[in-house]
Amino acid sequence: MIERQFNGERLREGRIYRGYTITDLAEELGVSKQMISKYENSKATPTFEALLALTRILKFPKEYFYETSVDVKTGNTYFRSLLSTGKKDREMQYDRVKYLTIIRALLEEYVDFPDLDVPDFPNDDLENIEKLAAQLRSEWGLGEKPIKDIVYLLETKGFVLTSMKLDKKSIDAFGSCHETNGKQYYTIVLGNEKRSFYRRQFDVAHELGHKILHDPYLKLDDLTKEEFKQIEQEANDFAAAFLLPKESFKRDVSIHPADLMYYKQLKKKWCVSIGAMVMRAFKLGEISEGTYQYMQRSISQKGWRTKEPFDDVKDINDPIAMKQAVELLIENDYVTGDELMYKLSKHYGLSLFREEVEELLGLDPGYLKTEEIESKGNIVSIKEKLDSKSKDKWA
Repeated sequence: MIERQFNGERLREGRIYRGYTITDLAEELGVSKQMISKYENSKATPTFEALLALTRILKFPKEYFYETSVDVKTGNTYFRSLLSTGKKDREMQYDRVKYLTIIRALLEEYVDFPDLDVPDFPNDDLENIEKLAAQLRSEWGLGEKPIKDIVYLLETKGFVLTSMKLDKKSIDAFGSCHETNGKQYYTIVLGNEKRSFYRRQFDVAHELGHKILHDPYLKLDDLTKEEFKQIEQEANDFAAAFLLPKESFKRDVSIHPADLMYYKQLKKKWCVSIGAMVMRAFKLGEISEGTYQYMQRSISQKGWRTKEPFDDVKDINDPIAMKQAVELLIENDYVTGDELMYKLSKHYGLSLFREEVEELLGLDPGYLKTEEIESKGNIVSIKEKLDSKSKDKWA
């Protein structure tokens, strides 16, 4: 019998996923920090009792700590607000996007999803954000029309999207590129804490900006604060240019560029927040800096920085592709929830509790639970069949 080896790297992965430092986990487990370090560097193996405690504390199955997942080449995880998101909070999310990509690869064995459709732009074009946004609109056949649902748009272009409760107010969205089995993915996770359709539109466009503009393997920890700011501003500028194309938006906003009440009407058409449109109008030269500052003060006075008009009217656009794929498979009896979980573990080296996968995919709690069919027992069923045959024989 081959004895399985404890995977110390998987322990480190699970610890960071749950937001524990080595000190935190050592205190919970009742061992020294040095012992946790030994576990993670495969220089010591937890006792059976310690392993059970790890499954309870970190909320992963025992098998999780003995596996190595399929090979996934992972790029940077770009956050909607890099500067306001602490390193620990960022690190907690890295493997969420990786696990989602693995689950997507599993689902693609059963369901045809669109391949990632993002054109390669020449390096010389990357500095002209306005031009890039226009080119991408052209490539995707969007013209200069408003984008009514960017979440749906990106799902049709092969992006992997999900939304979930992150319990981190500083995180609105994050995304990163992955490669597994020779196929490229770009996965975006959207936070559910701030339920605004209009804000989400910009969040998703911002993450799209990172995909278009920035090196997926750039070492973010080596960047200065100013370089962080530049990356964020570039993604914001791309989002604004993509959602509010220059010529058509200028024609609209130029009618009443300094009237905030007019922006309420534009918000319905362009599906972008008033704050983002005012900023775009200023950058396009439709309002002066003095007018812009006055409008910003008015926005603050009206309380629109936290909640704008119509924010509580329009339903938020949640991703549906992966959720619907699972529902299609289960409700048409292609696979059961248990079979999906088994295959994720045995074929992809990723054992997770059912509740974790439901959360990652935005499924209702309990959806992946396989219902047990109540059996009447063999004796009763055989007797019923014999009685039925006797009636047929003597009828």
